[in-house]
Amino acid sequence: MTDESTSDAGRDFIRDIVAADLAAGKHKGVVTRFPPEPNGYLHLGHAKSICLNFGIAEEFGGRCHLRFDDTNPTKEEQEYIDAIQRDVRWLGFDWGEHLHFASDYFEQLYTWAVQLIEQGDAYVDSQSLEEIRSQRGTAMSPGVDSPYRNRTVSENLDLLTRMRAGEFPDGAHVLRARIDMASKHLILRDPLMYRIRHAEHHRTGNDWCIYPMYDYAHGQSDALEEVTHSICTLEFETHRPLYDWFIEKLGLFPSRQYEFARLNLTYTVMSKRKLLELVECGHVDGWDDPRMPTLCGLRRRGYTPEAIREFCREIGVTRYNGLTDMVLLENALRGDRNRRAERRMAVLRPLKVVITNYPEGQTEELEAVNNPEDAAAGTRMVPFSRELYIELDDFMEDPPRKFFRLAPGREVRLRYAYFITCTGVVKNDAGEIVELHATYDPATKGGDAPDGRKVKSTLHWVSAAHAVTAEVRLYDHLCKVEDLGKIPENEDWKTYLNEHSLEVVNDCRLEPSLTAVPAGTPVQFERLGYFTPDVRTSSSERPVFNRSVTLKDAWAKARD
Repeated sequence: MTDESTSDAGRDFIRDIVAADLAAGKHKGVVTRFPPEPNGYLHLGHAKSICLNFGIAEEFGGRCHLRFDDTNPTKEEQEYIDAIQRDVRWLGFDWGEHLHFASDYFEQLYTWAVQLIEQGDAYVDSQSLEEIRSQRGTAMSPGVDSPYRNRTVSENLDLLTRMRAGEFPDGAHVLRARIDMASKHLILRDPLMYRIRHAEHHRTGNDWCIYPMYDYAHGQSDALEEVTHSICTLEFETHRPLYDWFIEKLGLFPSRQYEFARLNLTYTVMSKRKLLELVECGHVDGWDDPRMPTLCGLRRRGYTPEAIREFCREIGVTRYNGLTDMVLLENALRGDRNRRAERRMAVLRPLKVVITNYPEGQTEELEAVNNPEDAAAGTRMVPFSRELYIELDDFMEDPPRKFFRLAPGREVRLRYAYFITCTGVVKNDAGEIVELHATYDPATKGGDAPDGRKVKSTLHWVSAAHAVTAEVRLYDHLCKVEDLGKIPENEDWKTYLNEHSLEVVNDCRLEPSLTAVPAGTPVQFERLGYFTPDVRTSSSERPVFNRSVTLKDAWAKARD
């Protein structure tokens, strides 16, 4: 399972820090921020951060900003900005008037860069990135000073001005902080602040050809917005000394960074770079493919914001990296859908049953419960006739001892209908079963037998004359290994993709009421799982349903 846990009271170490800061009068109020890069779609890891940042702001009466870290124009698109805003709102959070962009602060960041040069705390380096990396040193050995580290203030200011004016090509110069090439913190060994990049920016156009590095921009952006608690994942812990150094040198609002463990989930990919690779290589059908852990993919699959928020609450917030079991996510959806999803009957792999003693041409309407967990959901009427479809797997001609479903001479209950007994089996020339014959007991309508006899199985069904043909997509785990992090670095991680992650079943039969289910509205197919009409391809003429999750953990036996 996972070590990502929280207390019964719903508190965690970050919330404890916030509460202590407020109690001590350190801050007048709480300001957090969610700072995504607009270079891809949000996934479940982002949902954890969103719930944490916006949740803390709500709980402590503060505010949470949505700020886009748009400092890399070659990878950013308006499509991603729109999608991120849509996903945050879908999760149930709102930033109000506090929508910001790092690009809002480009001019101020440049002014501060000039200030750092004038203070002797920054310089222009004319080496290549490869040369700079080679001089960085290791944890056991100090770095090597750049030959340009002692340029004069006037020379550095001149070069920076000309860099901004576009005089130099990409890679000709960079601006570096002048800190300590022997520091025990590798991040403080004269890190890059600006690089030249002749690329059009989605908001500033061609106004700039030098762009700030994330490590330079994000702390100052937090300070400008007076963010009190800058919350990020553990991989940024080593960046905190630089975060603090810039704030101290520039004399800014003393925002403080806090780190928590990122979300790692079994049987899937939690890397934006790898998700992009899946999309670009055609392994999935776009960012919203229901196999993806993206929020748009989960939404299309049928996940609800309530289920995802409950999942994030359940796994909690710690400082210890762990691996969270996919079952926790699936159980959160099952709990939510069990309470709210209406029930319907659908047959994925139909086998025809002819009830030989039922009058030909007769149809009757039987009352079916919409949701036994919700009395207010009411009932509906479903048609019943002489010819029905049941699941192929619900019949065996020569069943084993513990098979309690339909078999020759055996009696079962049809959900909301009657007891039936199998009296015959029809096969084609290849010996395949294509049809069953059965009789029904009219006295068992809608319930038990008056004489008290019992059956051991209840089957779902649909009337053949009234059934709607549909496509159903059955989704499984994206990856066939539990932890991609254990794959050797010299192996291609994509070879571990689950080739059975999607099964398309084209000849399913649904009860007629399912044609009226709006796209994106989850329902439970009785005995089969929770399904959602596909928002892209489903229609009343040709319904297409995505399986959101099975009724129980289908992988449990495989793990035992």
